[in-house]
Amino acid sequence: MALLIEQLLNGLQYGAMLFMLASGLTLIFGIMGVINLTHGSFYMVGAYCGAFALGQTNSFGAAAAAALAGAALYGLLVEFAVIRRLYQRDHLYQVLATFGLILFTNEAVSMVFGRQPPMVEIPAFLQGTVTLGPGFEYPIMRLAFIAVGALVALGLWFLINRTRVGMLVRAGADDREMVAALGVDIQRLYTVVFSLGALLCGLAGVMAAPLLAVEIGMGERVLITTFVVIVIGGVGSVRGALAGALLVGMVDSLGRAYFPQILQAMLPPEVADMLAAGLVSASVYVLMAMVLIFRPRGLLG
Repeated sequence: MALLIEQLLNGLQYGAMLFMLASGLTLIFGIMGVINLTHGSFYMVGAYCGAFALGQTNSFGAAAAAALAGAALYGLLVEFAVIRRLYQRDHLYQVLATFGLILFTNEAVSMVFGRQPPMVEIPAFLQGTVTLGPGFEYPIMRLAFIAVGALVALGLWFLINRTRVGMLVRAGADDREMVAALGVDIQRLYTVVFSLGALLCGLAGVMAAPLLAVEIGMGERVLITTFVVIVIGGVGSVRGALAGALLVGMVDSLGRAYFPQILQAMLPPEVADMLAAGLVSASVYVLMAMVLIFRPRGLLG
């Protein structure tokens, strides 16, 4: 039971990180119609900015502020310099341009911060564990990650459903031409949405920095999983991004815990371990295929 609860919490933590990434990406893709492969690079920029600020100030608050500001400003620069020229172009142009931006960002980050991966310690107030039950303790840092993910979900719900900006975002997702004809500056709306997506990536980066390796190219590895999340949840739906992120997080976490045990009961250990690793890697794609069979537009598309 303790193992099950631990893996469920791990799945929530991983799902919280994926939601921060997927919510911005699904808004950009669903509203702006742009396939933005650079999205993972904002996550990397946020992690590096946070790590640099933490090393200079020894303050996690300063690190969070630097990550949010760095990712958002870089998102503004990318949108102004490249993305706004691709809104009316074919998706192939968007893929090629944003793939080139991935290569550019990796080199730029290595030139600014160096190629040596920075070490990011868990902040003192988030170190240690908390007792959740008899004989069961869980890291405070991971619980904080889950709490931040929940706050982001609530904040996005309020923004999209209870504010004028959210009303325009929903209207732009349905009919951008009509929104523009009614006098709304659709270009400014696109810039706000793109910057918000980059800012959420920066938040995910600084929260993940103490738990994962901060290194060049870290955004590309999580980008594919982020696209899987928005396909499962439904393109353009923030609620779908939340549902998809939680599903993927749970499947990945539970698979890593239980696939090896199940296979070792039936196969030799060396074969079971190798097969379990492959099944865990493929499990999220199997989940995506199963969802699309019954819900071709995703769960909440």
